[in-house]
Amino acid sequence: MRTVKIVTDSCSDLPKALRDRFNIDYLQMNTVKDGVETKASLDWEYYSPKELYDTIRDGNRVTTTQVPAPEFEKHFREWAKEGFDIVYIACSGKLSGSVNTGKVVADQIMQEVPEAKIFSVDSLNACCGEGLVAIRAAEFRDEGLSAEEIVKKLEPIRNNVNQYVTVHNLKALKAAGRVTASSAFFGNLLGVKPILISDKEGYNVAIKKVKGRFNSIQELVDLTAESIENPDGQIVMVVHSDCEDEAKELAKLLEEKIPGIEVCIGYIGPIIGASIGADALGVFSWGKNVDRFTV
Repeated sequence: MRTVKIVTDSCSDLPKALRDRFNIDYLQMNTVKDGVETKASLDWEYYSPKELYDTIRDGNRVTTTQVPAPEFEKHFREWAKEGFDIVYIACSGKLSGSVNTGKVVADQIMQEVPEAKIFSVDSLNACCGEGLVAIRAAEFRDEGLSAEEIVKKLEPIRNNVNQYVTVHNLKALKAAGRVTASSAFFGNLLGVKPILISDKEGYNVAIKKVKGRFNSIQELVDLTAESIENPDGQIVMVVHSDCEDEAKELAKLLEEKIPGIEVCIGYIGPIIGASIGADALGVFSWGKNVDRFTV
């Protein structure tokens, strides 16, 4: 059996420590400002988080691209020729076209390297929800599963990733077309903070509003505690878009509320950050199926 390479993309927001720990590679998307494309590095080689989020705070629009086809072609071809089968864990197809581009390029490379098997998997998530699916794929690989077996194991559990995110407002997400909410929801946000989930189809959906920042943080904790399953030793991701002190406080509250979890704090990366804006906070964990939400 060929060795399996687990790959994700810039939307996964997995910090280097976790990518190294679980032997996960990633493909880079691009951010675009004033017509200039810059690689969306999860290690922030090209600009700092503060530079990105201050740019957004100042009212500047930063847009994004999906993973370019040449990026897929270069790495898929290289890994296939090195003897790897590939499982690419993509951002939700409702938010990015990368999963479909990955499928097209995979078919092309498998014609060039017939012994290779390449799968492009819609994670039905973004940010660290996508990242958690990639980590689970890596765990399945380390158990000795083949690429086909990994894909089959992932498909029924993608909706068991729970995302709870709070933002100061929905302006950036609305402008990017990355959130679903009623016109009434958009029209009545003064003094309250929206709570977002990733639904069963992979859309970002605003499910409720909470008055005040502290209460919205507490709501993330309570929602996670209510939905998480098998918490002992589970990696729970806490991410932020340049509000680290609040992220640390959120992590502390989670550890107090849910003993036994391993909380990892990281930045919301350039791609998700360009859409969600500055000062967002999110928690990602494994738990109950998101089918329970009716919005």
